[in-house]
Amino acid sequence: MDLQTLSALHKIFQEVQRQQDWRASLDTLFVSLRDSFVFDNTAIYLVDPLTKGLDVVYARAVGRGKTAEADAVWGESLANEVITKGEMILKEPKPGSGKTVRLDLAYLLAFPLYIGSKLNGALVFVRFGGPEYSELHIQTASLQAFWAAALIERRDLQGARAELDSVQRQMRLQDDFVSTISHELRTPLGFIKGYSTSLLREDTVWDEATQREFLTIIDEEADRLARLIEDMLESARLQSNTLQFKFSPVRIDALVRDVATRINMYQPRLKITFDFEPLPPFRGDGTRLAQVFENLFSNAIKYAPDSEISIGMRATADNIRITFTDKGEGIPEDYLPFIFERFYRVPGERTVAGTGLGLYICKQIIMAHHGNIWVESVLGEGVTFIIELPMEPML
Repeated sequence: MDLQTLSALHKIFQEVQRQQDWRASLDTLFVSLRDSFVFDNTAIYLVDPLTKGLDVVYARAVGRGKTAEADAVWGESLANEVITKGEMILKEPKPGSGKTVRLDLAYLLAFPLYIGSKLNGALVFVRFGGPEYSELHIQTASLQAFWAAALIERRDLQGARAELDSVQRQMRLQDDFVSTISHELRTPLGFIKGYSTSLLREDTVWDEATQREFLTIIDEEADRLARLIEDMLESARLQSNTLQFKFSPVRIDALVRDVATRINMYQPRLKITFDFEPLPPFRGDGTRLAQVFENLFSNAIKYAPDSEISIGMRATADNIRITFTDKGEGIPEDYLPFIFERFYRVPGERTVAGTGLGLYICKQIIMAHHGNIWVESVLGEGVTFIIELPMEPML
């Protein structure tokens, strides 16, 4: 191999390695080497770990009159044969077959793919109408098979790493949840136990005002404890898809105003503004949708105290779009993709009471309505939750 060829290969492999997407890497590999190895179609077959059958995971056509996806079947039997034998197979038209149409003369070349040291697939090339494969062509194709296996193995490793990162993050979230929930449970229980014990003391007589104050605290903490337990049960039911939804016509603008009125009864200083268009009735579960807005209000009150809350609502031909905005400190951009995950709490907010379940519950309820919810935020300017609900969700 001369220096010029070696330098060209080095540039090609650098470009292949630089690509982040494995399919783009394969495209670069096959197209860049086509001057040295001409083919019309190529396909990669991998063994499905469950069915043990073959799946076409990549196909590309560069020849005339054919498409890789439509013609992937021509290589399946050859791929099976390669995987069974564990060796390269070359098949060319038999001399004297009488065939003269180019697309009826298939020259097939296939290589086994060893992924993670295990024979797990095959790479198949086809030329329609020739020419025959030379020794140099076979060596070039073998090199492409080696790189294809390496790229697929890199894809699998990246997927496994992402899955491991997800599992580790979930484990950390659950550890944080156990710590948080222990604290959240102990706090109301401590109040209930402390004040009830005080009321039961026989060596002290409490006046009526003090007794009422103690009982009010016990009542409020019992409600807090009940809400906490209900959130835990609700999130578990949502995760297991066992929560029942009851759909009926809902005036969602009226529903949001009703929730806001209830919130104002407990938070009279909270300023809420509305920017609504006239909306037709929407088919949904009013109780669950009210829960979404109660959670959004609770979230804003905790993390953006004293901030005005603005709620907008617009209808399009297909959707209702709702915006829920506060003017608090905002959420750093790095944390935005995770805030709807179960148990997730933004780092640095541990002093604020919460379990990381509220927004998870919101997202699951909206998804059950075949809608979508996401968040946008600018630090120092506030947070906007955006909800889109289809006008006629699938029931």
